[in-house]
Amino acid sequence: MTDAPEILHYAAFTDHASGGNPAGIVLDAAGLDDEAMQRIAADTDFSETAFITGVEGGARVVRYFSPIAEVPFCGHATIATAVAIAEREGSGTLRFQTRAGEITIETTATATPGRADEILAAFTSVDTELAPIPEFVLEGLLVLLGLDRTELHERFPPRLAFAGNWHPVLVLARRESFDGFEFDPGAARAFMDAQGWNATVSVLHPLDGSGATPARFEARNLFPVGRISEDPATGSAAAAFGGYLRALGLVTPPARIVIEQGRHVGRPGELTVDIPERGGIVVSGRAVMIR
Repeated sequence: MTDAPEILHYAAFTDHASGGNPAGIVLDAAGLDDEAMQRIAADTDFSETAFITGVEGGARVVRYFSPIAEVPFCGHATIATAVAIAEREGSGTLRFQTRAGEITIETTATATPGRADEILAAFTSVDTELAPIPEFVLEGLLVLLGLDRTELHERFPPRLAFAGNWHPVLVLARRESFDGFEFDPGAARAFMDAQGWNATVSVLHPLDGSGATPARFEARNLFPVGRISEDPATGSAAAAFGGYLRALGLVTPPARIVIEQGRHVGRPGELTVDIPERGGIVVSGRAVMIR
């Protein structure tokens, strides 16, 4: 009988175990088949669990499973896995081969007097893409959230944005709309499945600035899987939003924004997004072991 794998629990995009987005991590999943990985992800019941299944060409092969399906890429589980590796092997450069493509992660240890070293991890996404949201799909999405078009921010048009996964992006002008929208998780899951959206729906609100693009946003990411309805911190959506801002000319690269997320589900976290002139978007944050 094969021994059960060790499943680590880390929270990403936070330095507190009670914040950020929890991820499961299996550092040695070489002996697991798809069914076993899916079962572990369902039992772990975080939004994603990452599995390192081997090494190819010097890159660790990483697969990501939500409680209901495999996803091509998961940003918070990438940050969590990189920190877990750096804590065991030392900081430096890591390469992950994912279903979305190869991802490079830089990990850096920072020393704080009287505390153990903290690890900052930064991944560079695959190249970004942008596409329109069909009008009938946008209308259905707004109905699902109990919103109408007047609540959309005029400077940030709805789009589909890609940085490893496709994310619908909606930016709301008023905090009241952002804080107040509600949705039925079952209806949201059915709607997202009908569109082939296997990641999150990203809804954002600018937190500062009235002229140039704000440096800070707050995000809510719909992700109804298992007991989860909203994702506490979504690295792939943050990267996709960085690509969205660049493609629409809403920032002048190189640029940096910060995304706050998780307040609405009681797990606040923070994602730093660096937007270069071209290529992948860099998303960085910390991660801590939950237990």
